[in-house]
Amino acid sequence: MYKVFVNELPLILTNKLSDTENGAYFMLNREAIGLAIKSLKKKKIEKAFIYHPNHEEILKKFTKEIPLIVAAGGVVTNTAGQVLFIYRNDKWDLPKGKLDKGESIEDCAVREVMEETGVKDLKIENFLRTTYHIFTNRGTHTLKQVHWYAMKTDYDGELKPEKKEGIHKVKWKGPNKIQKALQNSYMNIKILFEGD
Repeated sequence: MYKVFVNELPLILTNKLSDTENGAYFMLNREAIGLAIKSLKKKKIEKAFIYHPNHEEILKKFTKEIPLIVAAGGVVTNTAGQVLFIYRNDKWDLPKGKLDKGESIEDCAVREVMEETGVKDLKIENFLRTTYHIFTNRGTHTLKQVHWYAMKTDYDGELKPEKKEGIHKVKWKGPNKIQKALQNSYMNIKILFEGD
C-alpha cells in the first residue's frame, strides 16, 4: 500500500480490495486518477483508493499516468537533541529537494539539507521512510516521492535559509516547539514524527 497525499487527503494505492470499502474507488487509468485528484482537491471526498492486484506493479503503473519526481531530505538532530525545521509557504517543513541526474539518494539528501539550511557536517544515521504527495507542476499533476533519512550534526554555526527556494526561516526546535510546528505542517512531515 502507498499513501499519496493530495492537499493533505490520502489517495491510497492498494492491492487489497478490502482496503477500498470505506472510501471512493477509482480505476488505475489517467482519467480516473485525474478525477480522484480533483475530488480530493475540492474536498468532495476525504479519501480515495486505486486498486491493482500486483503490489510491485501498482506504483510503476501509477507513474506512467502521473509524472514522478524523486527527492530526498533529512530529519536532522543536533547535539542538544533539537530537530532542524524550515519555514516555507507559510508552513513548517523539513529540508528536502530534487535528485540530480547521476546523484545517489543519500548524497541528494545531504546536499539539499546543506543548501536549504546552511548546516554542515551532516552524517546519515539511517533511512526513515518514503513519503508521497501530488502537487501541480506547470498545470500538470506530479507525484513527488521523498526519501527521508535520520541525520546527526554537531554544527552550531549560522543557519542560512535558502531564499531563492522560498525558505524564510531555519530553526532548531526541541520537543515542545516540534509539536507546535507540526500543527502548521504537512501530513507527510507529521508521519515522520509518529513512527509506526
